[in-house]
Amino acid sequence: MKAVAVAVVVVLAMVQFIAEPAHAITCGQVDAALAPCVPYLTQGGEPGAACCSGVKNLKGMAATTDDRRTACNCVKAAANRYTNLKDDAAQALASKCGVAMDVPVSKTINCDT
Repeated sequence: MKAVAVAVVVVLAMVQFIAEPAHAITCGQVDAALAPCVPYLTQGGEPGAACCSGVKNLKGMAATTDDRRTACNCVKAAANRYTNLKDDAAQALASKCGVAMDVPVSKTINCDT
Protein backbone atom coordinates (compact mmCIF):
# COMPACT_ATOMS: atom_id res chain seq x y z
CA MET A 1 0.00 0.00 0.00
CA LYS A 2 2.85 2.37 0.87
CA ALA A 3 4.44 1.78 -2.56
CA VAL A 4 1.12 2.55 -4.30
CA ALA A 5 0.79 5.82 -2.39
CA VAL A 6 4.34 6.82 -3.34
CA ALA A 7 3.66 5.93 -6.98
CA VAL A 8 0.48 8.04 -7.00
CA VAL A 9 2.34 11.03 -5.54
CA VAL A 10 5.11 10.67 -8.12
CA VAL A 11 2.61 10.46 -10.99
CA LEU A 12 0.70 13.50 -9.70
CA ALA A 13 3.92 15.47 -9.40
CA MET A 14 4.88 14.54 -12.96
CA VAL A 15 1.45 15.56 -14.28
CA GLN A 16 1.68 18.90 -12.47
CA PHE A 17 5.15 19.50 -13.90
CA ILE A 18 4.04 18.66 -17.45
CA ALA A 19 0.76 20.57 -17.24
CA GLU A 20 2.23 23.75 -15.75
CA PRO A 21 2.73 26.30 -18.55
CA ALA A 22 6.12 27.83 -19.13
CA HIS A 23 6.67 31.13 -17.43
CA ALA A 24 6.28 33.76 -20.13
CA ILE A 25 8.06 37.07 -20.17
CA THR A 26 6.03 40.03 -18.91
CA CYS A 27 6.04 43.73 -19.74
CA GLY A 28 7.03 44.37 -16.14
CA GLN A 29 10.21 42.34 -16.67
CA VAL A 30 10.92 44.11 -19.97
CA ASP A 31 10.32 47.55 -18.43
CA ALA A 32 12.56 46.73 -15.46
CA ALA A 33 15.33 45.47 -17.74
CA LEU A 34 15.29 48.59 -19.92
CA ALA A 35 14.54 51.23 -17.25
CA PRO A 36 18.24 52.06 -16.80
CA CYS A 37 18.37 52.82 -20.54
CA VAL A 38 15.84 55.68 -20.45
CA PRO A 39 18.46 58.43 -20.00
CA TYR A 40 20.45 57.10 -22.97
CA LEU A 41 17.34 56.62 -25.11
CA THR A 42 16.03 60.13 -24.42
CA GLN A 43 19.27 62.12 -24.20
CA GLY A 44 21.76 60.15 -26.29
CA GLY A 45 25.40 59.68 -25.37
CA GLU A 46 26.50 56.24 -24.26
CA PRO A 47 24.41 53.61 -22.47
CA GLY A 48 25.56 52.90 -18.94
CA ALA A 49 26.63 49.54 -17.53
CA ALA A 50 23.23 48.99 -15.87
CA CYS A 51 21.49 49.66 -19.18
CA CYS A 52 23.66 47.17 -21.06
CA SER A 53 23.18 44.62 -18.29
CA GLY A 54 19.42 45.04 -18.73
CA VAL A 55 19.70 44.60 -22.50
CA LYS A 56 21.67 41.38 -21.98
CA ASN A 57 19.12 40.18 -19.43
CA LEU A 58 16.28 40.93 -21.83
CA LYS A 59 17.97 38.90 -24.55
CA GLY A 60 18.26 35.98 -22.12
CA MET A 61 14.61 36.25 -21.05
CA ALA A 62 13.31 36.33 -24.62
CA ALA A 63 14.26 32.76 -25.46
CA THR A 64 11.26 31.61 -27.49
CA THR A 65 9.44 33.13 -30.45
CA ASP A 66 6.44 33.90 -28.24
CA ASP A 67 8.70 35.54 -25.64
CA ARG A 68 10.39 37.65 -28.34
CA ARG A 69 7.01 38.71 -29.73
CA THR A 70 5.77 39.64 -26.25
CA ALA A 71 9.00 41.50 -25.47
CA CYS A 72 8.77 43.32 -28.80
CA ASN A 73 5.24 44.51 -28.04
CA CYS A 74 6.30 45.57 -24.54
CA VAL A 75 9.31 47.49 -25.88
CA LYS A 76 7.15 49.14 -28.54
CA ALA A 77 4.59 50.21 -25.92
CA ALA A 78 7.35 51.54 -23.65
CA ALA A 79 8.98 53.42 -26.53
CA ASN A 80 5.68 55.09 -27.34
CA ARG A 81 5.40 56.36 -23.75
CA TYR A 82 8.49 58.54 -24.32
CA THR A 83 7.79 61.28 -26.84
CA ASN A 84 11.42 62.41 -26.62
CA LEU A 85 12.86 58.96 -27.47
CA LYS A 86 15.75 59.38 -29.89
CA ASP A 87 15.30 56.91 -32.74
CA ASP A 88 19.01 56.84 -33.56
CA ALA A 89 19.86 56.00 -29.94
CA ALA A 90 17.16 53.31 -29.88
CA GLN A 91 18.47 51.73 -33.07
CA ALA A 92 22.05 51.72 -31.77
CA LEU A 93 21.28 50.45 -28.25
CA ALA A 94 21.94 46.74 -28.79
CA SER A 95 25.15 47.25 -30.78
CA LYS A 96 26.48 49.82 -28.28
CA CYS A 97 25.93 47.19 -25.58
CA GLY A 98 27.58 44.48 -27.68
CA VAL A 99 24.39 42.41 -27.87
CA ALA A 100 22.77 40.92 -30.96
CA MET A 101 19.12 41.61 -30.13
CA ASP A 102 16.10 39.97 -31.67
CA VAL A 103 13.92 42.65 -30.05
CA PRO A 104 14.58 46.11 -31.47
CA VAL A 105 13.66 49.28 -29.61
CA SER A 106 11.26 51.04 -31.95
CA LYS A 107 7.96 52.90 -31.85
CA THR A 108 6.86 51.47 -35.20
CA ILE A 109 8.19 47.89 -35.34
CA ASN A 110 5.82 45.17 -36.53
CA CYS A 111 6.19 42.59 -33.79
CA ASP A 112 4.32 39.92 -35.75
CA THR A 113 7.17 39.44 -38.22
